[in-house]
Amino acid sequence: MDKQFEKLFAMMEEMRAAQAGLEWKMEAGQEKMQLGQEEMRSGQERMEEGQEEMKGLINEVKGEVQRKIDEVEGKVQMRIEELKSEVQGKIGDIERRLSELEDRPLSRKVQNSCIPDRQENP
Repeated sequence: MDKQFEKLFAMMEEMRAAQAGLEWKMEAGQEKMQLGQEEMRSGQERMEEGQEEMKGLINEVKGEVQRKIDEVEGKVQMRIEELKSEVQGKIGDIERRLSELEDRPLSRKVQNSCIPDRQENP
């Protein structure tokens, strides 16, 4: 019976050793999982930081684009006002010249050519 107990104790010892090996492997696996999770968290944090940086850059670009749009709109509006003023000046010149022409007496030749029964004979 001693041999059977020895055999039983040996088997139990083998089982304990195998269990210890499995526990060690499990702990090592858990550590690897924890390291992987930490790496994932770190990567996620870097991604979030990158997203925030991108949002900042996008807002900066939007602001610059809006500034340029406002600048161009201002220049266009200024040019429109200049052209309006120029056109008004030309209209005034044309009206003045027309008024001068209306006030000037027609020459006899022009008067005769406008009235059918007074046309000159060549």
